Amino acid sequence: MNSNIHNRFNSVRNLTSSLAEKMQPEDSVVQTDMDVSPPKWHLAHTTWFFENFILKKYVRNYKPYHASFDYLFNSYYQSQGTREQRNRRGYHPRPLLHEVMEYRLAIEKEMNDLLTANNPDEQFITLTELGIQHEQQHQELLITDLKNIWSRSPLFPSFNITYETLNKATEARWLPVDEGLFETGYSGNAFHYDNEALRHKIFLDGFEISSQPVTTGEYLEFIKDGGYQQWKYWLHEGWDWVVTNNIKAPLYWDKIDDSWYIYTLSGFRKIDENEILTHISFYEAEAFARWRGFRLPTEHEWEVAATLYGKNDTSFNFLDQGKFHPTGVDVGNTAFLGQVWEWTNSSYLPYPGFKPWGGDVGEYNGKFMVNQMVLRGGSCATPQDHIRVSYRNFFHPHLRWQFTGVRLAKNLDE
Repeated sequence: MNSNIHNRFNSVRNLTSSLAEKMQPEDSVVQTDMDVSPPKWHLAHTTWFFENFILKKYVRNYKPYHASFDYLFNSYYQSQGTREQRNRRGYHPRPLLHEVMEYRLAIEKEMNDLLTANNPDEQFITLTELGIQHEQQHQELLITDLKNIWSRSPLFPSFNITYETLNKATEARWLPVDEGLFETGYSGNAFHYDNEALRHKIFLDGFEISSQPVTTGEYLEFIKDGGYQQWKYWLHEGWDWVVTNNIKAPLYWDKIDDSWYIYTLSGFRKIDENEILTHISFYEAEAFARWRGFRLPTEHEWEVAATLYGKNDTSFNFLDQGKFHPTGVDVGNTAFLGQVWEWTNSSYLPYPGFKPWGGDVGEYNGKFMVNQMVLRGGSCATPQDHIRVSYRNFFHPHLRWQFTGVRLAKNLDE
């Protein structure tokens, strides 16, 4: 028995269940947008993943828990048969929440029986680790999707989190990186996604990158200067998005009289200018950078800088800390992980020599390598042991319901 992965499996599953306890059954079925899944669906889908890709393979004469769950809780795996359309996941009040939780317990028991068996093979361990990492991704989605659902209510539901006023934000510093030949991509023998490989060389011109992400106060200056009313700062598609959707501020912001307010999972309150900016699209990040006279870093610049300057310290803000919102920046901090996912100016494309995983899980990442932008660094809703500097997240440029922010860069001679 591999005790480490056994303990990890139960720890991660228990954390998901504890997150689910923060909501009521009525919260669990709502779907506010195509990109937002009902929380109950996340709880079932992560369970279906273990059942479908592991139990069906390793349990002799396995009988599926429920004949309809393949259809209801498959996400996008074409190889696994027909499934409900993504925008219709909220159409199903059944199974009830308590039935989904019973489903979770039943599959956990089956998985624990396998995990305690003697000498599980290497492929079983690999698939189980993938299932654990997959569930950690959905822990983040569970938080961000529930936030989007609650934000639509005039009652503004919240977790029992006390918001603490932040100290004055520190002024960002420019961190220089001289031109040179660097290696990027995952290096090591631990778990990593197929899209992080292969490690490869890349030449970078000299550049500088900000020591911290942009704050809310900095972005307010962009708004006050008419940033959303001046097309010259925006990419063509970005400006069309602003005009078509009447965008005037980041997601969850609302102007009341002359003051800006924000909805957070600690409640609806006034903007704190000292906290790190979040819930912006790639279009907004790029327009802000252009307004400031700078640019977004490429994903390779970000990774090289994070490797050179990243610092592990107590200012990290992940799911584990339970704040579920970006905080401020400490003096001297150059942390690149946690707080907010940082938009880069890189399209989500395969690295040289990329090969998707074999078998049924080969659909996991590769088929999404089109029309999306890369984000780096993790967020306040990312489990801390899930993130690393080589981790590549990716979203369409208009999306902003995740905890997304921006870190500025410039050429070394500017």
